[in-house]
Amino acid sequence: MSSSDIHVSCTSLSFSWPDGTEVLSGFDFAVGPGRTGLIGVNGCGKSTLLRLIAGELTPLEGEIKIRGGFGHLPQTATLDTALRVDEVLGIAERRAAIDAVEAGDVREELFAVIGDDWDVEQRAHATLDGLGLGHFGLDRTVGEMSGGECVLLRLAALLLARPGVLLLDEPTNNLDAVARGRLYDAVDAWTGALLVVSHDRELLERVDRIADLRDGSVTWYGGNLSAYEEALTVEQEAAQRMVRAAEADVQRQKRELADARVKLARRRRYGQKMWDTKREPKVVMGQRKRSAQESAGKHRILHTERLAEARERLDEAESAVRADEEIRIELPATRVHPGSEVLLLRDPVPPYGPPLHGELVVRGPERIA
Repeated sequence: MSSSDIHVSCTSLSFSWPDGTEVLSGFDFAVGPGRTGLIGVNGCGKSTLLRLIAGELTPLEGEIKIRGGFGHLPQTATLDTALRVDEVLGIAERRAAIDAVEAGDVREELFAVIGDDWDVEQRAHATLDGLGLGHFGLDRTVGEMSGGECVLLRLAALLLARPGVLLLDEPTNNLDAVARGRLYDAVDAWTGALLVVSHDRELLERVDRIADLRDGSVTWYGGNLSAYEEALTVEQEAAQRMVRAAEADVQRQKRELADARVKLARRRRYGQKMWDTKREPKVVMGQRKRSAQESAGKHRILHTERLAEARERLDEAESAVRADEEIRIELPATRVHPGSEVLLLRDPVPPYGPPLHGELVVRGPERIA
């Protein structure tokens, strides 16, 4: 990737939590144009990296550069329910200035606020329409929207700002099927640099490349999630073959070391027998004994070193084999009595969106998705 293509660069980045838990150390990372999916096991530092890039966290060491500005949609964020839609979109001041100018107010500061963005209201409506929020007027309040609609509204604000880099952290977590489809369309249409953290397979099928964050470093794979999985399968099969070859080599080196020890023992017995029977001059037998011991010792050291090297190669081969393909969850048996009332919801009022009418009762040991 040439320097002119880089939109986000992280150089020698290090970050640890206040309790000393290290997340990144000497980390290098660069993102260019197109859609990049950042994946990795839970807790590897994906969301932390996005927060570092967005400036929400400060690295202990290293440098972060962003070209073209950025927009960040975090995994969890709440909006003030009293805010109007145009305030969330960041266009309330420009709308007010345009209204004032159209009413005859020609103060210079109003034109400074508007700049060249005279069609901001039309662009806002088009952006909301594209995300399925066209039925909400710009003067409506956030309190009238559902949680999923609030996520899309935050995304609309980012799209309207047209940053060079868009950072999305698990953007589909709180969206229903229809809303997810709207977000997929927005991702497909994005023309800048996009870095998305997600477990949503359908979203990751839309990226141009995969950045696999593992053990504090990134491995790059061209293509979408399916291409990544195919490449990873090939890699893991090769790694398994390397493990089997390394295991066979370790066993072979163990046998050769055992053979070397047997030969050494035989030479010792033979030398002792020659010494006991005095078949040759004492000086000659002593020289032969020393030579045999030196030769046998070198032979044993050689095979010991070869065994250690074979074990090291086995360790390296095993480290390339991933153990995160399966997740096992054991749910303990509940001790709740079948007749116990565990939960009662009656006409609940959520923090945003309309009140819900009805009743939900959970009794006894139930597991509900």
